Amino acid sequence: MVSSIEYDLIIVGSGLAGLRAAIEAAKKNSKIRIGVVAKTQVMRSHSVSAEGGTAAALYSEEGDSIESHIYDTVKGSDFLADQDVAERLCNEMPNEIYQLEHWGMPWSRREDGKIGQRAFGGYSFPRANYAADKVGFYLMQTLYDTCQKFSNIEFLNEWFVTSIIHDGRQFCAVTAIELSSGDFYVIKGKALIVSTGGAGRIYSFSTYGFSSTPDGLDMAYRAGMALKDMEFVQFHPTGIMPSGILITEGARGEGGYLINKDGQRFMESYAASKMELAPRDIVSRSIMTEIKEGRGFKHETGADCMKLDLRHIGDEVIKEKLGGIREISIKFSGIDPANDLLDIRPVCHYMMGGIHTNIDGAAELSGVWAAGEAACNSAHGSNRLGANSTAECLVWGKITGSLATDFILQNKTAPPLPHENVVIEEKRIYDGIFRGRGEVNPYEIRQKLTDTMNEKAYVYRNEKDLTEGLKIVRELQAQTWKHVDDQAKEFNTNFSNVMELDSMFRIAEVVLLGAIKRKESRGAHARTDYPTRDDSHFLHHTLVYHDPKEPIMKTHPVTITKYKPVERKY
Repeated sequence: MVSSIEYDLIIVGSGLAGLRAAIEAAKKNSKIRIGVVAKTQVMRSHSVSAEGGTAAALYSEEGDSIESHIYDTVKGSDFLADQDVAERLCNEMPNEIYQLEHWGMPWSRREDGKIGQRAFGGYSFPRANYAADKVGFYLMQTLYDTCQKFSNIEFLNEWFVTSIIHDGRQFCAVTAIELSSGDFYVIKGKALIVSTGGAGRIYSFSTYGFSSTPDGLDMAYRAGMALKDMEFVQFHPTGIMPSGILITEGARGEGGYLINKDGQRFMESYAASKMELAPRDIVSRSIMTEIKEGRGFKHETGADCMKLDLRHIGDEVIKEKLGGIREISIKFSGIDPANDLLDIRPVCHYMMGGIHTNIDGAAELSGVWAAGEAACNSAHGSNRLGANSTAECLVWGKITGSLATDFILQNKTAPPLPHENVVIEEKRIYDGIFRGRGEVNPYEIRQKLTDTMNEKAYVYRNEKDLTEGLKIVRELQAQTWKHVDDQAKEFNTNFSNVMELDSMFRIAEVVLLGAIKRKESRGAHARTDYPTRDDSHFLHHTLVYHDPKEPIMKTHPVTITKYKPVERKY
């Protein structure tokens, strides 16, 4: 008999979106039971790694406006953002900044006492509200502290959620493994919010924590919900060599230069008005173009790279505003940025795509919402502007927490649990993986998978590479990697690693299929064989539905309200 637990609201994922949703639900109704379930301990969620800032237009008296933030977001998206969604994001954010301040967020301050804002790529004004260069850590600490005030929020730390159970129409439960005991559970609920973050570990050169695998995306996909716009992967221009750890855009916001081997600030050739603070897709392509044309450097590992110069900013400013990346640079590259140039290269950093939701964060299955990077409500279109991601987590954490509570109060009883679906899931993970047998090492397969994504679906793409990449991924998936050597029950990381790999295959396939199908260049999706944007054929979102034989691909319209697509120049 499978053990079971019951909550009113289940939130899977304990990063910024999950915690903000929990707080909003608990504030709205003190009687509902809220379970926050995550495979890490709360403060190990990848949200703690956000560095540079959270976007909001605060100071209209200094020329900034919400309208400007909306347009910058839409233009930055290469006109694929749903404009009503971008509008909601920008309208809601000032209140979120002030709300966080009231909860104790230690925002950095200007000399006049106002919240500090720094310049970020693609914005018309400095509007990245920051806390030194550890904004994610401080946001998470503030929200986690706030959660402690509510007795109806419970945390299930280190539980691996494996599937969404539904009756064909409405959400009923999730299945999960308590990692400390190895026991399999059904967690019943009336509503679900998926806030499991992005899928960045399908690439090996990545800023993501090792826990950032696409289990949340995959369980929604297997439950019949569409994944949207997964071909759009953001490569942040400045991943430090050789680890790929993020060097915040705040480093360029504080005045850092990107330098080629001729000593030139090469961004002048690509985005003269914005220089190093052009949107991320443009800066990453510029770096790769410089490398391709022979103006790059060779890192000691043999990889090509560029240099980031912060020396002129000065030791004092670096220690005050960029202390975190100074520490990272010294620890992981042996370089003090006050004295030497940093080796950097574009690195997988964010997924614009995710679980298909509407403007309210509602997914296609009744009773399910998604928020944060796991969701695709189309706020970012084909390219996200920096500092809009933590903003999105806060806004749709709040929205989904509120709406899921309304749904629970209207639907007093949950539908009966379809036990046969629980049995099917138990067989899939225990007979199919845990007790599976094979000769192939799953860790070697995982490395080959992530290296293939690096090589075949990087900053610049083409039909040949993408098709080869898909072939390799499918060949790897067909091998006998579905087995677990460690047969212990407690804290079996071998088992959870192989379950993660299982989800990585399906999501990597979706990314590659979307990229093959989109025969244009738009935002972060740059094809050398189709170098221009093609609005007449591709001004639409990509939807992919799971099918055991072959994923089903559809399109979805883009919501355009005020801003007609124009050529994107900076």
